[in-house]
Amino acid sequence: MFQRVLVANRGEIAVRIIRACHEMGIEAVAVYSTADADSLAVRHADDSVCIGPPPNRDSYLNIPNILTAGMMKNCDAVHPGYGNLSEIATFAESAEACGLKFIGPKPATMELMQDKGIAKQKMREAGVPIVPGTEGKMWKPADAAQAIKRLGYPVMLKAAAGGGGRGIRVIQAADDLERMLPQAEAEAEAAFGRGEMYFERYIEEPKHVEVQIFGDSKGRVIHLGERDCSIQNLRHQKLVEETPCAALTRAQRKHLTEAAVRGGRAIGYENAGTVEFLIDKQGRFYFLEMNCRIQVEHPITELVTGVDIVKEQLRVAAGEPLSMAQGDIEPNGHAIECRITAEDPERGFLANAGSVERYLPPAGPGVRVDSHLYPGYQVPPFYDPLLAKVVAWGRDRTEAIQRMQRALREMEIGPIKTTLPFHQRVITNGFFRRGEVYTNFIRRRLALDTV
Repeated sequence: MFQRVLVANRGEIAVRIIRACHEMGIEAVAVYSTADADSLAVRHADDSVCIGPPPNRDSYLNIPNILTAGMMKNCDAVHPGYGNLSEIATFAESAEACGLKFIGPKPATMELMQDKGIAKQKMREAGVPIVPGTEGKMWKPADAAQAIKRLGYPVMLKAAAGGGGRGIRVIQAADDLERMLPQAEAEAEAAFGRGEMYFERYIEEPKHVEVQIFGDSKGRVIHLGERDCSIQNLRHQKLVEETPCAALTRAQRKHLTEAAVRGGRAIGYENAGTVEFLIDKQGRFYFLEMNCRIQVEHPITELVTGVDIVKEQLRVAAGEPLSMAQGDIEPNGHAIECRITAEDPERGFLANAGSVERYLPPAGPGVRVDSHLYPGYQVPPFYDPLLAKVVAWGRDRTEAIQRMQRALREMEIGPIKTTLPFHQRVITNGFFRRGEVYTNFIRRRLALDTV
């Protein structure tokens, strides 16, 4: 097992990784920008290294500085968390070259899945259903118009090199193409360093459901169930997640999870990852993409399965086999996660920065909070605005909703503006309570047209 792990991230996920390391007797070294010098991750870590000034490109995306920190502090592994460098194959390769074991999938697998065209081809070959679409490339408007004509309007325009909602546009008609294509290309270039785009057929009011898979170096791949991530803003950022998906029948769940495992085996997947799907109104599912990292919403899976996903990542990366077989996974109950962010839903989820003078997290039976907040914390304006993940578990979906409603009512964060009131609206919404959620839920059921 590892002796010292470099935590190459910030915020709540850095704190989460540090805690897992400490419970396993592993020392954790935090990296931080000058804006995060007083962060909870730095406080909890055994050691820490400043890696640069606040902009991401100069600190949390600065590969030479991060790897130098790892070698300088005699680390033997690096955990990238999610976001930032977590799905950058060159970072994983460079880490391995520097003697730091990358806690995640093999760089070749990451590179394979980063190219959405190749990813779809691999999944199709494995017998996983695919949404009809095009290859990823830099498009001329005339060529793009011809490709879309073959698919039929409306279509989704997506970045070939990344995910997380970056670069996505819905093209409703030919008039939208000339305006939206360069916008999406520029956004993809800024986020992923590549501007290639692809088109795929638009599925009306789908559910966004992902399957948590786990593989080891012995060739075993299992799943830990699915998560419904359909409640998203118009930038396709997930806001509420739950497991299991209330809309799936037992047969549908079996077919979905088996397809995800089949896809993982086809690419020799190792460590934690998610296979993402869209499910249409007829219950048909289609491969969307694969995220080669731990997900923000992993706590809900941990609560219903009893598996500590971060600890399992560490074990598998150290060369150990999976500590459980598929037959050992027996989901129990229902869990919901609300991502509380420093954003204003009434103003298009505009991000805020400022002081957290009041912070009172909820507690009690069935409630978990993953956060890096403390009274006096200064929310910097440079990074993702996620403040806390409130997770509620119940014996069934009704109890989980009731616990979440109670938890959100107890929680206090101020004076900075957050999404707490917005999440309270979601949890008390009748359509949500009935499980009638799709990717357009916020606009259609909460009448928030600017998100």
